[in-house]
Amino acid sequence: MSIHTPKIEKKVTLATISKMKGKEPITMVTAYDALFAQLFDGEVEMILVGDSLNMSFLGKEDTLSATMDQMIYHTQAVCNGAKLPLIILDMPFGTYTSAEVALQNASRAYQETSAQAVKIEGGKERAHIVEALTQNSIAVLGHIGLMPQFLRSDGGYKIRGKDQTDIDSLVEDAKALEAAGAFAIVVEGVKSEAAQAITQAIAIPTIGIGAGNSTDGQVLVWSDMFGFFETFKPKFVKQYGNGAKLVREGLKTYRDEVKSREFPSDEYTY
Repeated sequence: MSIHTPKIEKKVTLATISKMKGKEPITMVTAYDALFAQLFDGEVEMILVGDSLNMSFLGKEDTLSATMDQMIYHTQAVCNGAKLPLIILDMPFGTYTSAEVALQNASRAYQETSAQAVKIEGGKERAHIVEALTQNSIAVLGHIGLMPQFLRSDGGYKIRGKDQTDIDSLVEDAKALEAAGAFAIVVEGVKSEAAQAITQAIAIPTIGIGAGNSTDGQVLVWSDMFGFFETFKPKFVKQYGNGAKLVREGLKTYRDEVKSREFPSDEYTY
């Protein structure tokens, strides 16, 4: 049974998110423009400007060709539209290959947008990069489990945490990111028991996507959850609307009315 929660009325900060661990589930969605960011404003605690825009809006097969220029442009738009959520810029592939490169790109993200954090994929092998950023006053959201930027090196999208050895490895990743200063961690595409073990092992919040119900919060790609992205539908996506159908029906009605000269009627004429 769902409950009707009140709108968020105060600016969400890193401290807000930290205090929600184990107390109140955190809500997070993606956004890529000011229009939808404004619709989401006050409804969720966090907005991720995800490199998933490369697939949803550029029609690419994966996220790997997203650039820093693109992410900054879209983050600027989201920051213009949403004032209350914590806004996070997703660092694209190739922009954090070393601590030095990561610091240069993440500093640019902070200078050119109002984002309050950046997101980086990778576990213990990327902990030194997370630490380099957090020590330079750049907040980092970690990301472990199934990692889209590892698509080619991993040989496809693979669910993690299917055995104890892998669960232990994921827990090690989470602890390393926590020690490096990450304020929270996205846990994607893992078995629910693995997500539970990770969540219990660390003091910072976990944000699940395809990771079951035991994480401290959930994130979905907005075009998935509202039925606009039709190329494929992951098992973990619940659709809260059929946007594609709604748009097509409206467009068909518009076309019919134009062709029949029903639109514009006197009501819509100066």
